[in-house]
Amino acid sequence: MDTTAVISAILTLLAGIGIFLVACQMMSSNLEAASSEKLKHLFAKASKSKLLGVGIGTLGTAAIQSSGATTVMTIGFVNAGIISLAQAATIIYGANIGTTVTAQIVALGMFGEGGISTSVIFSAFAGLGAFISLFSKKSNWKTMGGILAGFGMLFVGLSLMSGSMKDFANLEGVKIFLAQIGNPILLVLLGAIFTAIIQSSSVMTSIALAMVVSGLISLDQGIYLTMGSNIGSCVVAIIAGITSSKNAKRTALIHLIFNCAGVLIFLVVNWILGLSTGGRVNFGTIFDAAFPGVPQTQLAMFHTFFNVVTVICILPLTNLLVNLVVKMVPDSKDVADPDAPRLHYVDDNMLKTPPVAVQQTKKEIVRMSELAMENFNRALRIVTSLTFAEKDKFEKTEDEINFINRALVDFVVKLSEQNSISERDHVYLATTYRTVRDLERIGDYAENILEYSESMASEGKGFSEEALAEVDALRKLITDLYGYTMKAYEDEDFDALDKANEVEEKIDDFTKMMEDNHIRRLSEGICTPKVGSQYLSLSSNAERIADHLVNVAKSIRSLRSTGHQAR
Repeated sequence: MDTTAVISAILTLLAGIGIFLVACQMMSSNLEAASSEKLKHLFAKASKSKLLGVGIGTLGTAAIQSSGATTVMTIGFVNAGIISLAQAATIIYGANIGTTVTAQIVALGMFGEGGISTSVIFSAFAGLGAFISLFSKKSNWKTMGGILAGFGMLFVGLSLMSGSMKDFANLEGVKIFLAQIGNPILLVLLGAIFTAIIQSSSVMTSIALAMVVSGLISLDQGIYLTMGSNIGSCVVAIIAGITSSKNAKRTALIHLIFNCAGVLIFLVVNWILGLSTGGRVNFGTIFDAAFPGVPQTQLAMFHTFFNVVTVICILPLTNLLVNLVVKMVPDSKDVADPDAPRLHYVDDNMLKTPPVAVQQTKKEIVRMSELAMENFNRALRIVTSLTFAEKDKFEKTEDEINFINRALVDFVVKLSEQNSISERDHVYLATTYRTVRDLERIGDYAENILEYSESMASEGKGFSEEALAEVDALRKLITDLYGYTMKAYEDEDFDALDKANEVEEKIDDFTKMMEDNHIRRLSEGICTPKVGSQYLSLSSNAERIADHLVNVAKSIRSLRSTGHQAR
């Protein structure tokens, strides 16, 4: 055996793997940026049905070319409590189907021996995409250039890997060694270990394709290596689940059990086929007959067939699988306080899919606004009735608002640093810092109002009937303002923003009237100076709450230049 030839082939293989991995990352990040809006709406529907979950996982993974990213993002959804374990399982099933698209693309690039191969043609997209990225000024064109460059580099890496396989195929010692590895279980383990090391089932499948096409291994061996790559791909999910919640760990376990079950099913069926036909029929012979003369298509089609059939077999058993993993990862006896402050819609695992994380950030902000308004209304009920039954709930909600203020800003900082964030999402994220601060200030002003009620209770005096009616009218105005504010914020509705501004002006006029009426009541002896000062402070704080609500609505103005759809 020529040692120099072996070393050269190994180095070429490593170079090919490196370029292939970089290409996958480049395609994934740019595809995410290009399809961000569609991804947001796609994953927002994840909880509708099992079949829909499979479809979402399939389309989402095919779109971003990364089953690992889809799986980690799904773990983030489970960790944040957005979707159930059963829903997460169906998305993971779909991700396994979606990831087979890469193998089909790679197989397509292996045609054209004797002329200009499709691999060479597709590789040329790397140069085309690079030129577009370098010389385009518009972000959309730069993103498109990144997609094309990544697509082309995929085949540059494939060419290097295929070349190294041909070099190995010329080495008699290597062929003899590989020919001796016929044990299906050993081949599955080798595929799983190699995939776990490089953390990319696409690379393992592509190498198996190249080895089969070069004649280095048989189709049967390639099939077993490919099945093993499915098990090895679970490593990414397991790593993500280790440091997360119980449900996140269960999600990662579902991924592992699903893939292991699929491999076990196919190994048993393949063994039965061989046993019942005297070794004449197995999956290798079936796909060889179905796609004669094109080994790359044979293996790629098996890969797709394997994942689709596994989903069909496991999907009806999803609830049983969920019950199994719950027993395998039981809840701790010392269960954490379910009412402890936490982020409900975002999780660091979602950073793998920034477009979806941006959508979830908006949901978290909307939830924060609801908490702030709940406390404002509680404070008004307490100050007008001077009964404090809701005080504990108020304080717990205020703690949650403060927690969200800190935790969400930290998350947005991390999210803003992701490379695949679109220009529009960058602009939106830049507005969230002030929006979160505005909502936190609403909570603070509500806390001020609560303090006024405590002072009044110690004096044993409350507001007059006329003052109570004015406070209730002010509450209704601010409730109207909140409705227009959130419609503007959630839907980027500029008509709602105009109405919010109109209501805010009414609130300014109304609080001025409240001051005038207070002075009149003082002169008539209807209220005392002490209670009156609390009334004026309440009026002032409510007006500031209105100002902060309008600030939230006005944040959509910065999105106008990036394009919007009024809804």
